[in-house]
Amino acid sequence: MPTKYKLATLAIHGNETNRGKSEPVSFPIYHSSTYIFPDSDAIEGYMKRGERKQPIYMRDGNPTEDQLNRRLALLEGAEEALVCGSGMAAITTAILSAVRPGEEVIAVPTLYGQTLNFLRHSLPEGHGIQVRFVADIERLYDLKSYLGPKSRLVYFETPTNPNLQVIDISRVVEQARRFGLMTIVDNTFATPVNQRPILLGVDAVVHSATKYLGGHSDVLAGVAAGTKAFIHECHERIYQYGPVLSPFSSFLLLRSLKTLPIRIERQNANALALARFFKHHPKIEKVHYPGLPDDPFHETAKKQMDGFGGIVTVVIRGDKADAMGFVDRLEVCLNATSLGGVETLVSLPVIASHAWQTDEELAQAKILPQMVRFSVGIEDIDDLVSDCRQALENIDRSAPRSSRPENTS
Repeated sequence: MPTKYKLATLAIHGNETNRGKSEPVSFPIYHSSTYIFPDSDAIEGYMKRGERKQPIYMRDGNPTEDQLNRRLALLEGAEEALVCGSGMAAITTAILSAVRPGEEVIAVPTLYGQTLNFLRHSLPEGHGIQVRFVADIERLYDLKSYLGPKSRLVYFETPTNPNLQVIDISRVVEQARRFGLMTIVDNTFATPVNQRPILLGVDAVVHSATKYLGGHSDVLAGVAAGTKAFIHECHERIYQYGPVLSPFSSFLLLRSLKTLPIRIERQNANALALARFFKHHPKIEKVHYPGLPDDPFHETAKKQMDGFGGIVTVVIRGDKADAMGFVDRLEVCLNATSLGGVETLVSLPVIASHAWQTDEELAQAKILPQMVRFSVGIEDIDDLVSDCRQALENIDRSAPRSSRPENTS
């Protein structure tokens, strides 16, 4: 949607001019579960005629959440947005709002582990919705060979988790539109600072707002953004199923959005510097980072992204035990699940985000046992490089992984 201001300004102020108004600089928390109506006619209008002129009940939304939804829609370039209680709530709600029983989803297998579980098991077994996985991302550019008579949705994330393949959004959109399919993109890794899929023709985006949008590892949330009609469908499911976001969590996200562009700028820079370090280290077999000029997805990323992101994935020269030894030797970088916070987090996908996948599924998604994913934070880059250097130089498979080297600094 057209806006008066650029993204960093939108993240702080939205698209409104506040001159001449007396309002709080920090939007307040509306911590009420229900709201008073002026008269019975207003309640009847709300319930029977859909006249949403005021909040009614927290499960249906509240002013703090409404402000957050407007801000997120502006950042993504969407007509509307809707927050909910977790990233998986946003993903499952969006997919179920787009596809009906008997229809089919087309997806790639390089997705977040719990998204894969939902697509592989819950959708077909619990909802009668089939999922057709394409063999690799190149097949997304030739959907005709994968289409079925009930195909309805193309679902993907870019960059992919955890091997950072960058899917050409415009090419997929062109294919999907040719055959009348809807597109949903998980934009968690990129954020609207680095990538705005809706402006490239995608119908809807989803986020785990727990990650970069929250940015401080202290809130669990999800968001879907798209057309007004689609978000209305999502809202109906959130209202019925109840995975709502609390007013305080909405406040935390509003606060975090104000620093999103500057945090992402620093994380982009740190990730590129760390990727360059890994690229030349003898104990690293491979580096996945689209910001490196020789990365196979570099040109696609340059075309559709404004920054290359804060995730770096490396393949340790050795095996799973070597990768675990490396991670357990780190001191500044924290061994924890999740990503997108101001602190650098590191994990092994095979024992964390994708621990529930079979060996066959891991191979299909090109996830290796010795693969390590870094969510690069905003620490001093010299400290991050030094930490990784000492951990690589001191990998010792015989040392107990529960012990950490004494910090002598």
